[in-house]
Amino acid sequence: MVTRSRRNVPFTSNPLLRVTLPAYRSHLLMGLIAAAFLALAGRAVYLQVFSQDFLQRQGESRYARTLDLPASRGEIHDRNGVVLASSLPARAIFAVPGDVDLSHPRFGDLARRLGLDESDLRQRISGTEKTFVFLRRQLEPDEAKQVLDLKVPGVHSQPEYKRRYPEGDRLAHIVGFTNVEDIGQEGIELAQNKLLAGRSGSRRVIRDRLGRVIEQIEAIREPLNGNDIVLSIDAKVQYHVYAALRDAVAEHRAQAGGAVVLDARTGEVLALVNLPTYDPNQRGELSGAQLRNRVLTDTFEPGSTMKPFIAALALELGKVTPQTVIPTFGGKITISGHTLSDVKGHASMTVEQVIQKSSNVGTVQMALKLAPKDMWETYAAIGLGQAPQLGFPGAVAGRLRPHRNWKQIDQAVMSYGHGLSVSLMQLARAYMVFARDGDLIPVSIFKHEGEIQRSQVFTPETTRTVRRMLELAAGPGGTAPQAQVPGYRVAGKTGTAHKIENGRYVNKYISSFVGFAPASDPRFVVAVMIDEPSAGKHYGGQVAGPLFSRVMGETLRTLRVPPDLPGSGFADASAAVRGRM
Repeated sequence: MVTRSRRNVPFTSNPLLRVTLPAYRSHLLMGLIAAAFLALAGRAVYLQVFSQDFLQRQGESRYARTLDLPASRGEIHDRNGVVLASSLPARAIFAVPGDVDLSHPRFGDLARRLGLDESDLRQRISGTEKTFVFLRRQLEPDEAKQVLDLKVPGVHSQPEYKRRYPEGDRLAHIVGFTNVEDIGQEGIELAQNKLLAGRSGSRRVIRDRLGRVIEQIEAIREPLNGNDIVLSIDAKVQYHVYAALRDAVAEHRAQAGGAVVLDARTGEVLALVNLPTYDPNQRGELSGAQLRNRVLTDTFEPGSTMKPFIAALALELGKVTPQTVIPTFGGKITISGHTLSDVKGHASMTVEQVIQKSSNVGTVQMALKLAPKDMWETYAAIGLGQAPQLGFPGAVAGRLRPHRNWKQIDQAVMSYGHGLSVSLMQLARAYMVFARDGDLIPVSIFKHEGEIQRSQVFTPETTRTVRRMLELAAGPGGTAPQAQVPGYRVAGKTGTAHKIENGRYVNKYISSFVGFAPASDPRFVVAVMIDEPSAGKHYGGQVAGPLFSRVMGETLRTLRVPPDLPGSGFADASAAVRGRM
């Protein structure tokens, strides 16, 4: 029996286990793995080196916020320091829509405390792609606290300010108001918005997931509060003028009314009132009629209030004297086919009587002695056809046509205040020529400081002569004896003019009176206007005269101006004024 030797054969040499794959495939696999590692390393370098700032900002956006720090708006004061507008701390409620749980059990309570319908609140939050949405603005701090106490996720608050107007509707057309963004919309709030607003600040903070500030990072810019403003208005005088105008509009069942009080020495506006008015603290429903500052924005034909300027110009040019007799033809005159008439006819009148009795025919006779250019230049010199520059929005220029286009009938009717238009502020300023010694100064809504610019219109002698005529007009034999103020000498003139609608005169009137007192040393100019009186009276002496008397009397008494009538003490005059109220 033959025995064979056994050789040692490795297990891996088994043909079934022999690798027959090509070597390049293993090299390729190793290469891919190495490339993946290089890509990851490159991405890491890109993120940590080149994208560091971007990623840092993205990270901070999850927890860091820039908070606006509102500036406190400046206060508005009257001339005596009475606060007319101020800012009070308030809170704004806002939501981060992505964080709000609309199914929160207190969501309904949230809507009720915000004064909103629950479905509307749900729509406001879910129906937006914004990351920030206001839910309610200018809430009182305690009201905002009640909202936050509900602890609805995603609902937060931030500080802001709410404007307050202590004088309410009495000063609405002067002070105006701001919107929820604290930007002026009307009045001084609009005209002086830049000065009052100041500049908001900002600060970087870290907030937790509930929106609470847990760390202050940096102050980017500190808020700069707005500047305070001092007006020329006297709040006490304003109150009395408002009450007087309100009563007059109600008594005569008028559509509207306006009144303005000027300091004849400085041109400062002491009071400016319009009706209808509004409460700037409650502005839910405002109409254009309420917002209109009629003293500045509405124009009307001034009527007979222009007659004294014609007399003054005729006196200045030596065409007449106070005692010159003017034929008035029984109260009728025909110019270019148009018949002009007086309310009461006289055969002739002196210049003094023409102003005292308010004769259209007598005024036309004086006007036709004048060159149209001279008449136009006088009207322009007293501010007609030019918007008053008193630092207030909306003042209008009125209408004064160039003299080159005047016909004789135009010159005639413009002499007694038709065919041109003015605002009540323009009329009040124009009469400062007679309250002063023939010069005109600017009017201002701000408390006076510094020099006063003057422009001479008439000589002092002419002015004093016309002033005496205006005393007669406001006296017992004139057209407005009801304009008298007990204890004081009063000078002024009535105006009664038809209104124009669609280019035609209609049977509606504007009754006005403008004058000054004490006539011996004028301190105040008062102009009043009643629009469409409908209680049976429409003449300026009947409607506007008594209103002027009350306004002027209250102003003189409030500012303690001594009476200038012989035998009248201050206490007696004050008692008489109160007795007429």
